[in-house]
Amino acid sequence: MKQTSIKNILYWITTILVCAIFLYSAQMYFFNTEMAQGYFKSLSYPSYIVIPLAIIKVLGVVMILWRKSTWLTEWAYAGFFFDVILATVAHYNAGQGLFGLSFYAVFLVLISYFLGKDVRQKNKLVI
Repeated sequence: MKQTSIKNILYWITTILVCAIFLYSAQMYFFNTEMAQGYFKSLSYPSYIVIPLAIIKVLGVVMILWRKSTWLTEWAYAGFFFDVILATVAHYNAGQGLFGLSFYAVFLVLISYFLGKDVRQKNKLVI
């Protein structure tokens, strides 16, 4: 198997996992809003950002999968990166430990981002 195809497969696996994580959290925010607001309050975040954050997560997934605009894709990855970093820190500060889903999502976001850049450059995709 060629090096490029291995990177391509790893890119799509990590990207699908990232998208699944963010869609899962967005649907939880939409369908269990009161519970999500309670989590946000317990983590010392304002609860009014739950629904806007859910909308932004869905839009970020769309941008990462759509890949028609390099600029929007970059911003989506940046938003996902900061979201998982802040979530990891908040969970740690709340005494919930460091090694939750958000901690591992940091690595998935980074792997997806850097492999995606490499795969698109090697395939000479115009984005």
